[in-house]
Amino acid sequence: MVMLLGCLNDAVTLRFVFQQVMSVHPDLHQHYVRVCQNLGQPENPFIAHVLQEADKNEKIWTEGITLKIAGNNNLVPVQRVTDDDLQVLASVLRNTVFVTGLDLRYNVLTDAGAKHMTTFLQENSTLRYLNLMFNDIGSSGAELIARALHMNETLLYLRMTGNKIGNKGGMFFASMLQINSTLEKLDLGDCDMGMQCLIAIATALTQNKSIKAINLNRPLLYSQEEETTVHVALMLKNNSSLVELHLCKHEMKNFGVERLCEALYENSSLRYLDLSCNKITRDGVKFLGQLLKRNQALEILDLGANRIEDDGAIYLSEALALYNRTLQALSVVSNNISGKGLVALSGAMKTNMELSYIYIWGNKFDEATCMAFSELIQTGRLKSNCTDVAPYEVDGHVHLAELSHGLKKHYYWTPSCGEVTNKDANASLAIAAVSEYL
Repeated sequence: MVMLLGCLNDAVTLRFVFQQVMSVHPDLHQHYVRVCQNLGQPENPFIAHVLQEADKNEKIWTEGITLKIAGNNNLVPVQRVTDDDLQVLASVLRNTVFVTGLDLRYNVLTDAGAKHMTTFLQENSTLRYLNLMFNDIGSSGAELIARALHMNETLLYLRMTGNKIGNKGGMFFASMLQINSTLEKLDLGDCDMGMQCLIAIATALTQNKSIKAINLNRPLLYSQEEETTVHVALMLKNNSSLVELHLCKHEMKNFGVERLCEALYENSSLRYLDLSCNKITRDGVKFLGQLLKRNQALEILDLGANRIEDDGAIYLSEALALYNRTLQALSVVSNNISGKGLVALSGAMKTNMELSYIYIWGNKFDEATCMAFSELIQTGRLKSNCTDVAPYEVDGHVHLAELSHGLKKHYYWTPSCGEVTNKDANASLAIAAVSEYL
C-alpha cells in the first residue's frame, strides 16, 4: 500500500513537472492543432504557419517573441483572422509565458473577437504589446477591452488605430486611464472619436502618471472653438510624464497653437509633438518659434501639411539658429514654403549641430534651395537617410528628388521582411520598442 501510494505520488509529481515544462516550452503549432480539434474549429493556415515559424525561433526561450499575424502580409498566403480563429489562438497562448507581443492588424475581428481578447487579457500575465489596428471593433468591443485593462498589469502598448469605436468607445478608454497604472503607449488614431471623449481623455491624463505616448489623430470634430485643444493644453500644464503626443487632423488653428505653446512653457517632459495636417499658418508658427527659444525638452516637431509659408519657416530658422539646441527633427513637408524660407532653414542647420533630421518635400523648390540642401548633404552635415530629398544634376543644374523618408513612414505599415530599428525610418509609435519612449 505504501509502495502504491509512493508510485502515485511519483506519477503526480512527474505529471506536474511535465505540465510545468510544457507551460514553459510548449510546441505552439501542435497545441494549436489540438485546440482546433477540441473546439471543432478548422485550422487557419496563416496562423499555423506563424506558429510553426515561432517554434523554430531559438531566441523565443530567452527573449520572448511577438507573433505577427497581420492580415496585410504580402509575402505569404494570408487567410485573415476571424473571431473564431482568435478564440482558438487565445486558448493556445493563455499560459504561454514567452509570447510577449501579438500583432493582429488588418484582420476581420469584430466585437465578438474583442470578447475573446478580453478573456485573454484577464488571464495572461506576460503580453506587453497588442496591435489590433484596422479591424472591425466597435464601441461595445472597446468597452470590453478597456474594462479588461482595469485589472491587467502587464500590457504596456495598445494600438486600436482605425477601429471605429466612436465617442462612446473612447469614453471607456478615458475611464480606463483613470484606473490603469501600467499602460505606457496608447494609439487611438483614426477611431472616429468626438469632442466629449477627447476632453475626457485629456482630463484623465492630468492624473495618469504611466502613459508616455498617446495618439489622438483624426477625431471627428464639428466645433470651430478648439475646445479639445484647450483641454489638451491644460493637461500639458499638469502632466509631467507624457513624452509623445500626436494631434494630427484636429482642425487646429493659430489660437490652439498659442494655447499649446503657453502650456509647454511649463512642461519639461514632452519630447515629440505632432501637429501635422492642421490649419496652422505663419502666425501660429510665430508662437512655436518663441517657444523653441526657451523650451529645452522638445526633440521632434512635426508641422507637415500645414501652411506656414516663408514667414513661418523664417520664424523657426531664427529660433533654431540662435537659441534652440534641443530639437533634433523637424518636418515642414507640404507647407507652401518657397526658396526664401527653405534657404533660411538650411542656414539654421549650419549653426545648429543638434538638428539632424529635416523633411521638406512638397514645398516650392528653386535653384537656391536645391543648391543649399545639396551642399548640406554633400558636406555630410545632413545625412541622406535623415531627410526626404536627394540632389541630382541635369545640364549643369542641381535638382532635388524625393526620398521615402519621414517621421511616420511606417505608421500604417511595417515591412514584412523584417524589423526597422533605425530612428530615421520612423520616429513615431509604430517603430519604437515597447520599453523605449522614442
